[in-house]
Amino acid sequence: MTSSLRAKTTRRFDSPEQEAFLNLWRTYDCLKALEEQVFGGYQLSAQQYNALRLLRSVFPGSMQTLALGKRLISRGPDTTRMLDRLEQRQLVIRARRSENRRVVEIAITSEGLALLDRMADDVRRMHQQQLGHLSVAELQAFTELLKRVREPHEDSSCDWLTG
Repeated sequence: MTSSLRAKTTRRFDSPEQEAFLNLWRTYDCLKALEEQVFGGYQLSAQQYNALRLLRSVFPGSMQTLALGKRLISRGPDTTRMLDRLEQRQLVIRARRSENRRVVEIAITSEGLALLDRMADDVRRMHQQQLGHLSVAELQAFTELLKRVREPHEDSSCDWLTG
């Protein structure tokens, strides 16, 4: 085997960017497994939990469906179906505005608030298990670095992430 062929077969990554990306992806997968275990115990997806958390932040008010969709962490293809499931469980309510029937407002219910309260300790423990081995300074630096990585790829649909 020639040295150039050996170099190509032993190289693990095509570039430092690929190595960083694949490590980010692997890290996400490890942390997501912990998340799925916790949220699954409450018959929720991470996206549903995040929607409830966002609606709690405007309680007792409501939020338009489009505004909620823009603030979700992941760009789910079907926000309507996710909200249908939450509404079936009586965790949210939806209402159309009388002045514009195309605009749908969503609000968290008392059942939704109670579920978030029941979940709070488990969610805190999950985050501690995911990232608690890092110091506050490391977490702050990590957060800033993630924002910097994301920055050139942001668009108006996820501008809330820059805050």
